[in-house]
Amino acid sequence: MTQLSNEQDPAIRRLRGYAFDPSLSLDMDTSTINDIVYKINWEDLTPGPKGKYLEVVDYDPTLKCFYTPVDLNRIDILACEGLSPSESNPQFHQQMVYAVGMTTIQNFEKALGRKILWAPRQLNDDFLKKSEEYVQELRIYPHALRDANAYYSPQKKALLFGYFSATPADETLQMPNSLVFTCLSHDVITHEITHAILDGMHRNYNEPTNPDVLAFHEAFSDIVALFQHFSFAEVLKHQIAKTRGDLKSENMLGKLAQQFGTAIGSYGSLRDAIGVVDKKTNTWKPKQPNPDDYRNTMEAHQRGSILVAAVFEAFISIYKTRTADLMRIASNGTGILPAGELHPDLVNRLANEAAKSASHVLNMCIRALDYCPPVDITFGDYLRAIITADLELVIEDTKDYRLAFIGAFRRRGIYPAGIKTLSVESLQFKKLNLRYVPKPKSFSFDTSNQNDNKIDYKNISSIVNKLGQFLRAFAGDMKYVTERHEIFKITNDYMRGRFDNEQERINGLQRIINTKFPYSREFSAITGLAFVTEFEDLGVQRATKKNYRGPEFEIQNLRLVNRTGPNNISINQVVFSIIQTVRGYFKDDQFSTDLIEGFEEEDKIELKGGCTLIFDLDNIMLKYAISKPLIDVNNLTTGSTTLLTSRLKVVQSYLDNHNSHQNGFDNYFSDGYATEPFAFLHKH
Repeated sequence: MTQLSNEQDPAIRRLRGYAFDPSLSLDMDTSTINDIVYKINWEDLTPGPKGKYLEVVDYDPTLKCFYTPVDLNRIDILACEGLSPSESNPQFHQQMVYAVGMTTIQNFEKALGRKILWAPRQLNDDFLKKSEEYVQELRIYPHALRDANAYYSPQKKALLFGYFSATPADETLQMPNSLVFTCLSHDVITHEITHAILDGMHRNYNEPTNPDVLAFHEAFSDIVALFQHFSFAEVLKHQIAKTRGDLKSENMLGKLAQQFGTAIGSYGSLRDAIGVVDKKTNTWKPKQPNPDDYRNTMEAHQRGSILVAAVFEAFISIYKTRTADLMRIASNGTGILPAGELHPDLVNRLANEAAKSASHVLNMCIRALDYCPPVDITFGDYLRAIITADLELVIEDTKDYRLAFIGAFRRRGIYPAGIKTLSVESLQFKKLNLRYVPKPKSFSFDTSNQNDNKIDYKNISSIVNKLGQFLRAFAGDMKYVTERHEIFKITNDYMRGRFDNEQERINGLQRIINTKFPYSREFSAITGLAFVTEFEDLGVQRATKKNYRGPEFEIQNLRLVNRTGPNNISINQVVFSIIQTVRGYFKDDQFSTDLIEGFEEEDKIELKGGCTLIFDLDNIMLKYAISKPLIDVNNLTTGSTTLLTSRLKVVQSYLDNHNSHQNGFDNYFSDGYATEPFAFLHKH
C-alpha cells in the first residue's frame, strides 16, 4: 500500500473514535455525537501503532494470539480519518487507545509547558548505587485480560485493558453476556494513562500512607477524564441544549464510563461527579456536599469522588460566572429562560464559555502537580498547590477562580493542616524568597506558619548560591532540548553526576548536597529533613557510597518550568524533590531505631519525608520549600532534633486500621501488593 513520504507530513493526524464508549452509539439520542475525530499532533508511526510515547502491543493471552497491528499510515486509512468505530475490529481498538492516549498526553504537555516522561525502571535497590533505565514508550495492551478490569502497571510500564461479559442489572439498558471492551471507553483509557503520567511525576503517590493518597490518584485520573469531555464540541453543544445550559443537572459530561458501569450491574455510569442513582427508586439525584463524607469515607474510589465533586463544583461556579451576562440577556433579566429549545446562537456561546472554563480548570489542576509535596499527599495539600500555582501565573483573578475552588473544598470539609484561615493568602504555600547575598550579616527564617519562632543562620546564603548556580547550569543545558530521551539523560546526569570528555567527575545534585552541607541544620530547617549530625539516631541510614558523609536521601523530579500566563507573565523555575526515609519501631509515642525491650516486630514502621524545592532562575532565589517533614524544626533552635511524632502517629494509625486492605493486595498478587497496586484498586 502506498504511504506518504516524510516531505508530505501534515501537522495533524485525524483519527475517528468514540467520544464516550460504544453504548452511546446504540442510542438514537446520542449516536450522532458519539462518533468524533481526535486530532493528534503528527508523528512518525510504525504499525501497532508505535510512536514516540506509546506502543500498542495487541496480544490476547486468553486466545493466545496476536492481532494484526494497524498501520495508520496507509493511504486508505488516512483518507478516511482512521478506521470506522467498531466493537468487533481489534485494529480499531488499537487506534482508539492510541488516539485517546495521545490526546491526554497533549493536554498535560500544554498545561505543564514541557515534555512528559514515564517513570523509569529501577535497576538497583541499593539506595545510592541505584540506576534508572529510560522508558521511551508506554506499552498498551488492548486485550490483556479476560476480566472487568483495566489498570496501569508500574512494574511493566504498561496499560492493561480487560474485556468481559456484561451482567447488567437492567436488561433494557444492555444485552446480557455481550462483550464489553474497556479499551473502547474514552474515560477508562484517559483514567489509566493519567495514572501513568502521575507516576512519572510523583512515583511515591502509589504508597498509601494516609487515606487520601490512593484516593488522590483515582480522583485526579477521573478529573482529567471528565474535563476532556468538554473538548468534544458537538457533545458539549448537545448537552448544553439538552440541559438548557444548566450543567448541574444530570448530563453525560459529568459521568464516567457509562457502558462499564451498566455492564457490571450498576444502574448508571461507573462514577458521576454531579449525582448518584438511588438504588431503591432507580432515579438520578444531585449530590449534596456533606463534610461527614470526607471524615468517614475511606475506600479509595468513594473518597476520591469527594475531590472530583469539589473540582467539578468549582468548574460549575466558574461557568455560571462566565455565562451570567448571557443568561440575563436570554431571559430579559428574569433569570428564567423562555420555554422551548434554546436558540442555537445561545447554545454556541454557552458551549464556548463551558469549554474555556473546563480548559482553565484542567490546566489549574495539572499545573498544581509541580507545587505538591513529593510524598504523603492530602486533598488539603492539593488545594494549596492549586492556589499557589495559580497565584504564580495569574496575578489578577478577575473571575474568582480561586474562590470557587476554596468554596467547593470548604463545603466538603476539606481543610488543609497548618493554616488558621481559609483565604487565598493563607492557602498559598509560604514564600521563602531566599536570595544569595555575597556577604550576609544574618538571616531570619520562619520555621513555622503557626508561631513566631525564628532561626538565625549564616550558611543559608552559601546553600542558596551553590544550588542556584548549579540549577542555572542545568536550565542552560536544557533550554533547547526537545527530545525526551535527551531530556531524561541530562536530568539524570544533573541528579546523579556524570563524567566529561576527559572522564573527570562532574558532581550531581545528590553529591553536592551530601558533600557540601550534609550536616546543615539550616538545610534541615528549610526542608524538614534530617540533615543533622544525629540523623542515625532518628532512623535515617547513612549514605553508603564512598566519600558520602551524610544521611541517605534521594533526588527526584528535577524539571525545568517555563510558563507564560495572562498579561505576558512568565515564570522560569527549576523544581526538584528530596525524599528521605525513617526506619524503626514506634509504639505509645516512643520511637526506637532498634528492636529493644518494649517493642515487637509488628511495631516496625517506615516513614518517608520529602520536600519540593522551587528555585526562581531569574533571581537565583529559593522561592518555595513545600515539605512533608520528618523532624520537628522548631527544636532546631535549642540544638536538639526530634522526629515529628504527629506524622508517625497518622501513618501508624492508617496502617493499623487497613491491614485487611494490605492483605487483600498480598492475597491477590503472589509477589506482594506493592507490585501492582492499581490492578487490585481497579478490580470489580
